[in-house]
Amino acid sequence: MSRASTVLFMPESAYGPTNNCIGIGAVLRARGHRVVFASEASWKGRLEALGFEEDLIDLAPPADAAGDAAADGDAAADAEASAAAGQFWTDFVKETAPAFRLPTIEQLEQFILPTWQALLDGARVAQDQLEAVIDRQRPDVVVEDNVCAFPALLTTGAPFVRIVSCNPLELGAPNLPPKFSGYPVDDDSHWQEFRVEYERLHRDLWAEFDEWVRSCGAPGLADLEFIHESDTANMYVYPEVVDYTDRRPVGSRWHRLESCVRETEGGLPPGLEEFVRRGDGALVYLSLGSLGSADVGLMERLVSTLSRTPHRYVVSKGPLADTYSLPDNMWGASQVPQTQLLPHVDLVITHGGNNTTTESFHFGKPMVVLPLFWDQHDNAQRVAETGFGRRLSTYEHGDDELVAAVDGLLANDVLRTAMRRIGDAVRARRGVERAATIIEEAALRRAR
Repeated sequence: MSRASTVLFMPESAYGPTNNCIGIGAVLRARGHRVVFASEASWKGRLEALGFEEDLIDLAPPADAAGDAAADGDAAADAEASAAAGQFWTDFVKETAPAFRLPTIEQLEQFILPTWQALLDGARVAQDQLEAVIDRQRPDVVVEDNVCAFPALLTTGAPFVRIVSCNPLELGAPNLPPKFSGYPVDDDSHWQEFRVEYERLHRDLWAEFDEWVRSCGAPGLADLEFIHESDTANMYVYPEVVDYTDRRPVGSRWHRLESCVRETEGGLPPGLEEFVRRGDGALVYLSLGSLGSADVGLMERLVSTLSRTPHRYVVSKGPLADTYSLPDNMWGASQVPQTQLLPHVDLVITHGGNNTTTESFHFGKPMVVLPLFWDQHDNAQRVAETGFGRRLSTYEHGDDELVAAVDGLLANDVLRTAMRRIGDAVRARRGVERAATIIEEAALRRAR
């Protein structure tokens, strides 16, 4: 690099996008750049501890938070909740969790629409704060890993780079299933019905948001899209072997990152390392993400079913870890160092979040996918229809069906060998370093 740049990251307030940006930011910092995070306020101290600068924002008015705390009447519990990174979305998803049991077309009204509304409300709350952040930091390039527009990021005069940490159906294409549907690519019989329902529910919301975005001085949005395509560089995180490139070419400003896995130091925690090393047979990782694992009833059912198998399991127990116990063939904690564990396991049981899905390919592990919401249904379908795992109905699968899926994938030596080769190829493409280079090049355009 001929000069050091200031890079401003704004990730969604969730672990997946934030970890993506942390990994890329660490490479940029090592190359001599200044890296600032304009993350949501619940991440306070966590990014600074990793060596980054923080200039944080709120996604909800402080008065709302105070009112909620007073209504709850439990100051200690409220303080603990506010301290959790990404708590804004954890609380939201808990409130809307009953919708996870519905077909995806019914989730549009019960979950997708309220989620978009909450996201767009957050963008409005953040607008003035982000303008102040930009005035203070004077970034040479702005990087957003989110699903909705923040107009202040587009009016800085600095290049804007977009990262898509969701299934590539987010990019859209008429000859592909609609995003959030979980529908197969080879059966379009329900695509149009889903698209019509999505537009019916979201047309007015989009029009109102588009008008507000324009009023802030940012360009207008593409039809029914809630975020802009960058005219500088766009990156999306998905392995080529499961991408839809045969049906949907992307423009020259789009770059596929096979994976975006941050480097982590040190080994496994002592208790987990001992569990991984002791015992014979297969080792399986069970994680429904920080949000899905909050459904204790679902977790207890999975644990009970899997306890009757001969395999060993590492369980990411989630925020309510202390409310249920694990049998002898399992080890668990509220959070598990996922990228450190994955090289050691034989199979992953996952909710289909984009980070866990792409990380499983990064390390060459087949999957059983139990989707809950958003693009998890699309990831589950894609893993199943490309033959790299099994998709099960999260709430309606039979116990025997889950056991058969686990046993079948563990016994499939051809698939496991293929996945190891895929993992080697994905890691060789070094997505984190490539992303850092794309961002550097964007910053250089401004310097010229």
